[in-house]
Amino acid sequence: MDILVVDDKKSVQSMLSELLCAEGHSVETANNGLDGLGKAQKGNHELFVIDHLMPLMNGIQLIKNFKKNPDLADKKVIFITTQGSKSLKSLPEYSLFDKVIEKPFDKQKFLSVLSELTETAFECESIQLNA
Repeated sequence: MDILVVDDKKSVQSMLSELLCAEGHSVETANNGLDGLGKAQKGNHELFVIDHLMPLMNGIQLIKNFKKNPDLADKKVIFITTQGSKSLKSLPEYSLFDKVIEKPFDKQKFLSVLSELTETAFECESIQLNA
C-alpha cells in the first residue's frame, strides 16, 4: 500500500516510515500540511496518516482540502493528535477522519488501527512512542 505520512516531527515520520516499510508498504513523508497537500496531489497514495497540529497548514485544513479533490476525497485517513480524541469529537470535521489515534501511541496500537482500515492483520512488538 502507498502511504503518505504528514507530521512536522521527524521522530514520528521516522518511526512510522520504518514500521510501515517493515510491513511491506511504500511510504512518503511530508513536513507539514502544505507539503502534504502538494505530495498528495502528485502521488497515488491509498492512505494518509496526518498529524493534527502542524505549521503552515494543520491536519484539519489538509483533510478539508483532500475532500474538495475528487482524486483524494475517498482515501482513508488516520488522524493523530496530542489534543485527545474526546476534544476532536466536538469538531464539525470529525467525520472526515476514518480513525483517530492519540499521541503517544505504541506501534502495536498503530498497526491495530491500520488493520481495521485495511482489513489486514499485522503483528509488531509493542514499543512506546513519546513524540
